[in-house]
Parts: sequence; structure tokens; C-alpha cells
Amino acid sequence: MLPTPAALLLDFGGVIVESRKAEDPYLALVQRVRQLVAGALTEQEVRASLEHADAERDRLREETENCIEVSHEHLWGELVAAQWPAVARATVLVHASDLTRMWTLRPSWALRKGMADVLDFTVGRGMPVAVVSNTRSGQAHRDVLDELGVTGALATQIYSDELGVYKPHPSMIWAATRELGVDPAACWFVGDQPHRDIACARRAGVGAAILMPHGETPESEHTPDVVVADGDELLTLVRQAL
Repeated sequence: MLPTPAALLLDFGGVIVESRKAEDPYLALVQRVRQLVAGALTEQEVRASLEHADAERDRLREETENCIEVSHEHLWGELVAAQWPAVARATVLVHASDLTRMWTLRPSWALRKGMADVLDFTVGRGMPVAVVSNTRSGQAHRDVLDELGVTGALATQIYSDELGVYKPHPSMIWAATRELGVDPAACWFVGDQPHRDIACARRAGVGAAILMPHGETPESEHTPDVVVADGDELLTLVRQAL
């Protein structure tokens, strides 16, 4: 039996929203960067730098003890533009946060099936909901949630680039529960990645760690308490627990 939840903590991508189609994450960004640096680099050079930075960021995030998030300035100054001409590097550093937001946004993001009903229900019951998400740009996520019309249903939003650490560091969840004024043991955490989300939930001592997989779920030593297919199944669980 799952404990009765005093609050829900939800991951962003794969739980609240999903991407409905494949997108090139670099296309618009490459054009914006070239505009800023006045053509000092070719499209191929900019794209190669972005791909390199993505790979380096992934490599850095394999370390899951300290879980220090890459800042916008470090992302652009050290991972993307370290070998660029000095003026081009300085230019993208000035615009690091805006460029990171653009890198993060996906036009096809939409609410995952059943999540609108989950948020309607929690609002009606007075149950606080927090977003707890790893991301390059929390501002991009905030903007999308505004556009989808669900920001009013959220009591707080915790993002790794703003906090400075990423899941599975338990501070991600503890920051949310402090904002909500609830004990982690009284919360449910819902995520889509066992090695990030379920591991974080266990480290933070939440009452229930729930997996809502998006696509194939890799094998992991981190086992959830429950697996749900979508928001509809999550809402059924919440109703039963209440």
C-alpha cells in the first residue's frame, strides 16, 4: 500500500509533457548563434561545437555523487565556444542564458495523456504539486508550462540549472519539499528515468517512488514502488490512496 500523499512531485519531460515528434535540437540555435557572431563560424562549425558540448555535458553528468549542474556560462564558455575566436566566445557568453533557453525548448512539447486531469484533481483537493526537473534551462520549462496553461496548478518549480545540482542528488527533492512545507516521506515522486528519478526519490526518502516510463525503460538497480503508463493511471492511484 502506498502512503496517502500530502503532495505530488513531478518530473517535467516524460511526465508532465512529452514531445510528439522528432525535432532537430540545433537547427534554429545554429542560425541564432551565427547571427550573433556575425558569421564568424560556419553552420557546420557551430553545429559540431554544439554536438561536442552535448557529449561533454553527458560525460560530466555520469558522476552521480556531487551532481554539480553545468551553468549556462560554463556550457557556452567552456563546452561550446572554448576554441572559438575570442570575440565570438565573448558574444555567446553575454547571451548564454537566452541561448540555453532556446537550446532547451521543443515546439512540439504537449501535456502527457491524463496529466491535465491530474492537475485539475490536485487543485480541487488542495494538494500541492511541485515540478522537480533536470534541465539546461528552467526558464524554458516555465515558459512552456505557462503556454500550456498549467502554471497556476503548480505550487513551486525546482530546476537543476537554478539550484546548481541535478537528480539524483536529493537536494532537488528537498528544495521542493521545503518550499511546500511538507516532509519528503509524505510525498509521491513521479519520474521517467530510474537512474535519475527513482534513485533521487530513494536518496531523499520520499513516501513513494513512481515510474512513468516514456518509451523503453533501461534496466536499473533502482526499482520503483509502482509503474504507471500515463497520467490516467497516476490519477487512479491518487484517488485510491485518498
